[in-house]
Amino acid sequence: MGNTYLVLKSVHIFGVILLMGNIMVTAWWKFMADKTKDPSVIAFAQRQVVLTDFVFTAPGALLAIVAGDSMAYQFMANTWNIQWVTWGRSLFIASGIIWITILIPTQIKQSRMARQFATSKSIPDDYWKLSKRWNIFGAIAVGLPLINIYWMVFKPI
Repeated sequence: MGNTYLVLKSVHIFGVILLMGNIMVTAWWKFMADKTKDPSVIAFAQRQVVLTDFVFTAPGALLAIVAGDSMAYQFMANTWNIQWVTWGRSLFIASGIIWITILIPTQIKQSRMARQFATSKSIPDDYWKLSKRWNIFGAIAVGLPLINIYWMVFKPI
């Protein structure tokens, strides 16, 4: 295994730290900004939610995937037959589908709305409906990779 494995493992862990750190901190930022009900605070936070996904979440996910699969294919045989790897990949894929199909489109809509209400000072009901949707699916999309960490660390099967 040697240095190649350790480098890939380090890149994989760094990717997971970027990914998990950002999705948890972003959820906190958004939750706390929404709680203020202040249109300018919400507009600022909403813009940061979108930006940090591109700056931290996406690169973190990419590093985790590339390094993780590189380790799997380089140092294991028949990786889809190894249950803990399959569970890990499946949870990661499920979370990614939620991000791509629900969360990112929702937060982009909210960001556009927030740009408008930052100056008008009136937050439309549609923003709060989208926020509820983002909170529910966001909790699921954060929970899945947290479960994934269990599979990757403990390798139970």
